[in-house]
Amino acid sequence: MEDFNSWKDLLNPEFYIKMGGFWLILFIIFAETGLFVGFFLPGDSLLFVSGIYAVEIIKETFGSTGSDFLDTTILASCVALAAIIGNEIGYYFGVKTGPALYKKQDTMLFKKKYLYQAHDFFEKHGALAIIMARFLPVVRTFTPIVAGIVKMDKKEFLRDNIIGAVLWSFILIFAGHYLDKLFQEQFGINLKEKLELIIIVIVLITTLPVIIKFVFGKKEDFSKYEDKDSE
Repeated sequence: MEDFNSWKDLLNPEFYIKMGGFWLILFIIFAETGLFVGFFLPGDSLLFVSGIYAVEIIKETFGSTGSDFLDTTILASCVALAAIIGNEIGYYFGVKTGPALYKKQDTMLFKKKYLYQAHDFFEKHGALAIIMARFLPVVRTFTPIVAGIVKMDKKEFLRDNIIGAVLWSFILIFAGHYLDKLFQEQFGINLKEKLELIIIVIVLITTLPVIIKFVFGKKEDFSKYEDKDSE
């Protein structure tokens, strides 16, 4: 069990893996879209680092299968399932109560600009947004809510939700696991000793497009959303 030493631990995926292991990983992935409070947690880097620790995680939770590939597949499948369930809850929340979010005051954990950005992202990319959003921090938290607000067909949403969750979890977890093996075998580099650098690189790759859009993108007229709320 890891000890909580500082707020920096909340941005360190290794902290969650060592503190709560398999079940905490699933909860964080679920919370990111199912509870709408996980967008500040290390989603992408958590999956990549989980891949590095995949065998240890499954061994401690269920007992090892004796196959690296199977252990990694079990972890990726469970993460995908948690991600699917989280998105479905976000979607139905959007269907039932989503429009009220446009009237909600900003808080430390909720910013309306994130909802507006997710709405524009969905409008621009359509159904494909559900799949693409999985790979974009913040956007993936609010896109399923927007899908519910605009009454996207629930069967189409479920299909795209499954595709996006499976691609996201399997790509990042398997990348972490097999890149770690590759670097150890070919270069003698243990990625577990380079986690800080890896996390920085992943965060930059995944968040830079979002940051550029938020900071340098043209200002949108959000009055159209407010007009809909007043109807």
